[in-house]
Amino acid sequence: MSRDVHIHAVVIGRNEGSRLIDCLDALAGQADQVIYVDSGSTDGSQAAARARGAQVVELDMSKPFTAARARNTGLALAVKSETPPRYIQFLDGDCALQPGWIETAFSFLEAHPEAAVACGRRRERFPEATIYNRMIDAEWDTPVGRALACGGDALMRTQALRAVEGYNPDLIAGEEPEMCLRLRHAGWQIWRLDAEMTLHDANITRFSQWWQRARRAGYTYAEGVAMHGSAPDHHKRAELLRTVLWGIGMPLLHLAGLIISPWFLGTLLVWPLQVLRLRLRGMDWPQAIFLTLGKLPEAQGVLTYLWRRLGRRQSRIIEYKR
Repeated sequence: MSRDVHIHAVVIGRNEGSRLIDCLDALAGQADQVIYVDSGSTDGSQAAARARGAQVVELDMSKPFTAARARNTGLALAVKSETPPRYIQFLDGDCALQPGWIETAFSFLEAHPEAAVACGRRRERFPEATIYNRMIDAEWDTPVGRALACGGDALMRTQALRAVEGYNPDLIAGEEPEMCLRLRHAGWQIWRLDAEMTLHDANITRFSQWWQRARRAGYTYAEGVAMHGSAPDHHKRAELLRTVLWGIGMPLLHLAGLIISPWFLGTLLVWPLQVLRLRLRGMDWPQAIFLTLGKLPEAQGVLTYLWRRLGRRQSRIIEYKR
C-alpha cells in the first residue's frame, strides 16, 4: 500500500480457532501493526497470533468481559505506540478482511476529514449453511451512504475515537451504535461505503443460538433507550417499542383473552398475519417467520435488562457461540 500514514489493526477474540487464523492471515501486509486482544481463550489463539506477528495482549478477566473493553484495550495500546496510527481498523476475530478494503476506506477518510468511521459490506462466509446464517447475511446489508452507526468491523479515525474516549466498556453489546451516537454529537460523520469489507462466520447452527442472539438484541434495545432514548436521539426507541408490543403486549393480550373468553384466542391470528405482511413486502417465508418470532427472545432480553437493573445486578454478556 503506497501511503505514509500509519494504520493499525485491532482484532478481538476468544476461542475463534481457525477463524482467527484466517482473520490474521488476511491482515498480512494491510496494517503497520496488528494488535490482538484475547479474552481468555483456551484454544491456543494467543500463540497463533504471536506466530503471525501480532502484538498480543490478554484481557484482565478478573473484571467482567465485554467486547467494548477489549476494543478499548487495543485502542489504548495503539495510541501509546512509538508511531501512533492515524487510523485503526477494528475487526472481530471471526471476520476476514476483503482485499482492497483498507485502501478504499483509507482513501475515503483522507478525502473526508469530517468522517470518523468508514465501514463497508460485511458478508457471511457460509450464508447457505443455515437459515440463521442467511438471515444474518441479509442483516449486514445496510444502506450505502451517510449512516447512524457501524458494526464491529470498520476503519476509524484515531483522533475521533480519543475525542469521545472510545467505547463504553460497560455495554455487553451494541457498543458501536452507542459510540457512533457520541461521535455524531461531537460533529463527526459515519459512512457506509459501497465496497466489500469483511467475511464473517456466524456459525449459527442451532435454534438455541439464534434465540440467544435475539435475546441479546432485546437487551441492547432496553439499555440503549435507558441511556439515550430521550429526544432528540430516541436511540433504539422504535426497536424497543416493537419488541414490547409484540413480545410482551401480544402474549399478555392472548393470556387475558383466554381468561375472558375462548373467542379471544382469535387474537393469535395477528402472528400469521404479520408473517404474511412481511412476505408481501418482499421477505422470503423463513425470514418473515423468524423476524416475527424473534420478538419473543428480544422481549426476554428486555426483561433480563430490567431484572438486572432493578436488582442492581452486574451485567454479563449474553453468548450465542458455544
